[in-house]
Amino acid sequence: MLVDREREKRSIERLVQTVRAGSSAAIVLCGEPGIGKTALLDYAAEAVPDLQVIRVTGVEPEMDLGFAALHQLARPLLSFLVRLPVPQQEALRAAFGQLDGPTPDRFLVGLAMLSLLTAAAEVRPLLCLVDDAQWLDSESGELLAFVARRLHAERVGMLFAVRESPERDPHLGGLPSLCLGGLPDRAAEELLQAIARGPVDTGVARRVIAETRGNPLAILELTDELSAAQLAGVAMLPEPLPVGAMLEERFLQQIGGLQGPSRMLLLLCAADSSLDADVLRSAAAQLNLDVGVAALAAEHHLVLGRQVHFRHPLVRSAVYAAASGGERRRAHEALAAAYITEPQRDRRAWHRAAATVGPDEDIAAELDHSADRARARGGYAASAARLARAAELTVDRSLRADRLLRAATAALAAGATDVAHARLDEAIPHLTGVRPLAEARRLRGVIRFARGGTDAPAILLQAARELAPIDLPTARETLLDALEAAHWFGGEAEGASVRDVARLVQATPAAGPQSTADLLLDGFAARLTGSFASAVTPLRAAVAALREDELETREAMRWLGLGCCAAGELCDAESLGVLAGRWVTAARAAGALSVLPLALGVLAGAEVLAGHFDVAEGYLDERREVASATNTGVLGTIAPQQLLLMAWRGRASEARSGAAAVLEESIEHSSGNVVGYARHACAVLELGLGNYEAALGAAIDAYEDDPLCLGTHVLPDIVEAGARCRSHAVALSALERLSDRAVASGTDLALGLLARSRAVLAQGGAEPLYRESIEHLARTSVTPELARAHLLLGEWLRRERRRRDARRELRAAEELFSVIGAAAFAERSRNELLATGEHTRRRSIETRDELTAQEARIAEEAAHGASNAEIAAQLFISQSTVAYHLRKVFRKLGVDSRAQLARALAREGVPAGTASPVASRALIAQGESTHSLVA
Repeated sequence: MLVDREREKRSIERLVQTVRAGSSAAIVLCGEPGIGKTALLDYAAEAVPDLQVIRVTGVEPEMDLGFAALHQLARPLLSFLVRLPVPQQEALRAAFGQLDGPTPDRFLVGLAMLSLLTAAAEVRPLLCLVDDAQWLDSESGELLAFVARRLHAERVGMLFAVRESPERDPHLGGLPSLCLGGLPDRAAEELLQAIARGPVDTGVARRVIAETRGNPLAILELTDELSAAQLAGVAMLPEPLPVGAMLEERFLQQIGGLQGPSRMLLLLCAADSSLDADVLRSAAAQLNLDVGVAALAAEHHLVLGRQVHFRHPLVRSAVYAAASGGERRRAHEALAAAYITEPQRDRRAWHRAAATVGPDEDIAAELDHSADRARARGGYAASAARLARAAELTVDRSLRADRLLRAATAALAAGATDVAHARLDEAIPHLTGVRPLAEARRLRGVIRFARGGTDAPAILLQAARELAPIDLPTARETLLDALEAAHWFGGEAEGASVRDVARLVQATPAAGPQSTADLLLDGFAARLTGSFASAVTPLRAAVAALREDELETREAMRWLGLGCCAAGELCDAESLGVLAGRWVTAARAAGALSVLPLALGVLAGAEVLAGHFDVAEGYLDERREVASATNTGVLGTIAPQQLLLMAWRGRASEARSGAAAVLEESIEHSSGNVVGYARHACAVLELGLGNYEAALGAAIDAYEDDPLCLGTHVLPDIVEAGARCRSHAVALSALERLSDRAVASGTDLALGLLARSRAVLAQGGAEPLYRESIEHLARTSVTPELARAHLLLGEWLRRERRRRDARRELRAAEELFSVIGAAAFAERSRNELLATGEHTRRRSIETRDELTAQEARIAEEAAHGASNAEIAAQLFISQSTVAYHLRKVFRKLGVDSRAQLARALAREGVPAGTASPVASRALIAQGESTHSLVA
């Protein structure tokens, strides 16, 4: 019975009403064992006869079976699979072991699960109940939480029950939660009186409630233990009362009195959550047990139907905990023998391994193959667990080390860096030979990088040194890893700066034709050792190759981010936009949500550079949504591009507080390179506001280590701020460096910035240089820098007392800044116009407040002819959510068809070409995530 819990029941009822009304919602119920979470899930299931209800319970012994819980939850809905886009069908089938093929990105599997739930809910609203979520296998837990975060208008409700606080759960943090405490005294007494076999003394009731802290299951179990006389206060109560912190102890006492066959039958059921009646009969036959023990089922909470399960999850825990090691092994051995079909081979391998004590290479090999299949399905956590168990069963030291190294690699891919580190530590004592030790060192460096260890660059650098004589290509790949790590940590890197890595790159030249990776590595190394001119050729060749080549997804995920950095280094704004767009498209098509936030940030940065601030804001909003949906704080709380956008828009308080937060976070997480981007944003802000001393200090700090992708773009700011502060030596030094780089690069952006900077410092003849700058910059898409050239020329003309000419340039600057929304620079331009004697009206900075960023993205894609299904796949939402947003877009824009959208969006001021047609994008196979030099 469910006593009290009115608050929780109302919350569940509101969730159900939301689902019935056509929307979606999720709630996490948390609390100690026995507090009533399962009872509330039962209440929810019984209260919705008009809804479909699907349910799954996490089981501790099965935490290493990748996607097991997800498959169990999806099983009743698999008839809807044909409604999904083919890539999603294939991803889900591959994850469930029903299809051989490329490893699916786990978030593409999550999107497929979202689509499957949506398809089922179109027929009838759906309620998903997940009990003991803390024991879900890692893949299932991560993806079900992902689905819960993406729910919006699908008619799907999700209720999770978890023992830990949601904020301590690795997947459920951030979801709406209800934490259950003990029952109030009055409700607890009502429960006790209802279940007691006779009258209950008031003092006894108070004692029971106090000892159980109002835990309903503890009250139930303790009341059952006490005699009628004890409850009535006639007989003495036992000391202490038989209540433990974990209620499994209470169930253990019940189970302890069972005879051997009954105990073993319960143990078979407890050892496998997906047990069906046929497998149970087969396993029981192996042990000569009778499965038709109805009394056992009724008395001990076992439900024997087509699927076998326990009425309360604690019973399963207690049964398994009560068994001896020998009994567990016998149960697992019987279950292994019962799983005889090919689709059941992974469960057979898992049970065989659980039934084994000593080394057994036959079982270890079977488990090894099972780990390969798990990895192929994207079940990296399951693969790591199976390889670790296989290693335990392995006698041969070399083979044991190999399995442990592979387990570490799989755990790293799953994001379990602590597990990866532990498996690597186990492997190293069994390694011999230069190559295995060097490869292990490389793996340690990658793990340390993933864990934020500032020693990662030094470890990777040493690994590259050891690999160079025996495997040059791998050594150079390791150097690229080291370069990324050193760039990321900046001055915080221990024992290996980016220049240390660059020097080793130059001492380790590629043999034979250069790959794109070689070009990038050599180009960055040349740039970091001070020879920008020699860096241009390889970087330009790498950018050209990345623009021209048809890349497989793995290559796209690995190299496009570095290509964006190379394009930024060359001041090649066009290539930066193209490569960033391709990177985002590849990540979306592959469902690579671990990479997508990185790519979206870079694409947003390209749009900021072009002055498309609203478009950039949309990409940054999407970046935040994806990072939130996957529960990952990608590159910190605030994207560096967001800070730059705030700076250009003149939002001083937001930009300054955001920069302070980023700087504090970068110190905490040793993300050294982010510091440069935050300070660059501050320099742009202060230049717009006319605070030249503050701008100079921020720009000098940003340039301190001359960071890749950023240093060259900071130099013009140092020149301008230095000239205004009369720090001519600083400005001239910056101009000299900018000159070397711009001439070597030769792009219109670089040459335009150079001419503008020369004009700022020119003693005479500044006007031709300004005109040259405007001519170069007008041939680019970089509107903000063009507007700055007009502004600086106008300011110079006013100082030369050429007011009429100055007004023309200042009007052009003010108009450009106002159109793109650069408020501070627009105000600076107006102040200069006023100083010329012209009275100017302040323009309103136009922003599209009518549509949200999500609505704008959906509207743009729909206007380009994309279907709801295509938009949903691109934005990692359901088709129902797309339709919901489109209805709002139509209402806001006053249109009633997709055909009218393009005209309406143009009327609202959406820049042309900001969204490419989804329909023309080829779906790309699954890719692998990587770190990026681009912050």
